[in-house]
Amino acid sequence: MIAEPDLKRRNMSTKALQICTHSGTFHADETLAVFMLKLLARFSNAKVVRSRKPADWEASDIVVDVSGKYDGKKFFDHHQREFTGTFNDRYKTKLSSAGLVFKHFGKEVICSVLGFSPEKNSNDIDFVYDRVYKDFIEAVDANDNGINKYANQNDLIPRFHDRNFSLAGTVANLNPSWDTKPTDANFDSQFKVASQLMGKAFMQFLTYIGKSFLPAKQYVQKAFDERFTVDKSGKIILMDQYVPWKEHIYNIEKSNGVEGQILYVLFPDTNNNWRITAVPVSASSFDSRKKLPAQWRGLRDQALSDKTGIPNCVFIHAAGFTGGVESKEGALKLAKLSL
Repeated sequence: MIAEPDLKRRNMSTKALQICTHSGTFHADETLAVFMLKLLARFSNAKVVRSRKPADWEASDIVVDVSGKYDGKKFFDHHQREFTGTFNDRYKTKLSSAGLVFKHFGKEVICSVLGFSPEKNSNDIDFVYDRVYKDFIEAVDANDNGINKYANQNDLIPRFHDRNFSLAGTVANLNPSWDTKPTDANFDSQFKVASQLMGKAFMQFLTYIGKSFLPAKQYVQKAFDERFTVDKSGKIILMDQYVPWKEHIYNIEKSNGVEGQILYVLFPDTNNNWRITAVPVSASSFDSRKKLPAQWRGLRDQALSDKTGIPNCVFIHAAGFTGGVESKEGALKLAKLSL
């Protein structure tokens, strides 16, 4: 059983702390685990030692991805045969060192990076904590533990190879080449590069979720609440600025018992035009609940305006999931006609 993380501040010490992970070939999980630990004030200046020697483990303040021990305090390894820990009961993926560190220190990392307070932002912290694990850390855990994304790999024939397009593959390729007769110093130097690479990707995603995605909900909620003033059908929502809206739409619909009812979202784009977008069937789907009319698809400019009877049209995508027009009024007319 993995203990729940403790958000209380640990005692700060003037003693220089030491983080230990294994030497030799490195992987995505421990490079990220070390980076996350160094985001915390007490570990920010910690020395990182890469060693497989028990004496170095004992001399360190925290040990990740090596030692064959897990106690949730000092030792955070997942390689021992008896270890089967997951993030919580809702997840089935066995944790790697990245998942273990995020499990125990993730909420503290979130507070440190985003400036959240456990007393004032507990709900937001819980949301970001789960979301960052689900959409970032779990894939690192699965990769390190050799867990396939699909239950039955025999039924899947890949159309292309993406290993070297993934973060884990990129980190693996940063290991020194066998033909250079690499030394411990070579591995340690490249480990720092890999840790910064993983850390930058992690920070970008965490910052996006905490400072962009999460605050966007209030704007989507406002547009949802005002939907009947936009159109009596209640199937169109209009936002006066673009924010990430797709997942918020699904969650807001569900909490209001109107799942599947919003069909079109209107918002200004970066070119000062207005965009109409059909709500996807799901966040990851390329299909829409109700595509824009087939007779408009692929048309542009005056040809589209002639077809719709709406001036200053810009385009309708050939797949029918989005389109543009120069004015808010035009976008609303396109949406109403599409209903």
